[in-house]
Amino acid sequence: READRMSERIERNQEVVRRLVERVINQWHIEELDQVFSPRGVEGARKDFISFREAFPDWQMELKELVAEGDTVVARFKCHGTHRGRWRGDGPTNKRMTVDEVFFFRFEDGLISDVWALEDTWTRKRQLGLL
Repeated sequence: READRMSERIERNQEVVRRLVERVINQWHIEELDQVFSPRGVEGARKDFISFREAFPDWQMELKELVAEGDTVVARFKCHGTHRGRWRGDGPTNKRMTVDEVFFFRFEDGLISDVWALEDTWTRKRQLGLL
């Protein structure tokens, strides 16, 4: 049945987001990035993640909520990290930040094909003493 197939697809997509957070980001298995992102988006994601990890080597994302409909998964996170490297032109402050983030992940063929995010950069910069 179509409804069952859609439900299974939604569950698989949610599992991909969980894997992205738990394995790729939190356990830093960056080599698994091509198992969660489509070929079109994997290199951009790799560049962004490596850059952020260099600035925040202890970067962790805590999954707070996961909602899915069709080929879209929305995730709400708490992002934690200590600023130990260059980020957006600013040198390390050695201060810790914790901010809320919301990401919309679009899927094609079981892989993330597009990401749209709301990140609280203002709070992050304030916590790091950059404002």
